[in-house]
Amino acid sequence: MEITTPADDRILITREFDAPKHLVYRVWTTPELVRRWWSGHRGTTTEVEMDLRPGGRWRYVLKSNDGAEVGFHGEYREIVPDERLVYTEVYEMPGVDLDSVDGPLNTVTFTALDGDRTRLELLTETGSKELRDTILQSGMEIGVAEQMVLIQELADSLR
Repeated sequence: MEITTPADDRILITREFDAPKHLVYRVWTTPELVRRWWSGHRGTTTEVEMDLRPGGRWRYVLKSNDGAEVGFHGEYREIVPDERLVYTEVYEMPGVDLDSVDGPLNTVTFTALDGDRTRLELLTETGSKELRDTILQSGMEIGVAEQMVLIQELADSLR
């Protein structure tokens, strides 16, 4: 897995999987599979709601190993099955009107490679350098690395 910053307001995560793209996409978009990888090893994913269509909403809740609950939600903007997802992602902070916040925009691209492999690219457009840097300094790299390993394991189990 590689994390780069192609612009002041962008984070790009790239990971290759030894699995065909339709399986990687399935792991990314099937609620019962998302529940198994989204929290990495940081806790348990207790809620996964997905209305996988443009304009549809999603929400995931993680109960961390220390008992804290952390929620994220967003709206799907574009869906091309097995190819691309575009959606917003809002970190649910106490005391913030969640309907007034758009949050970063994520674009996930699934590209087929030779040998039934897949390159996943997750581009996060944060809107500001400050938010980009806050996300990068949050420890997200460790959690994302754990998620990617679990995605590979789940894709393997679907073969």
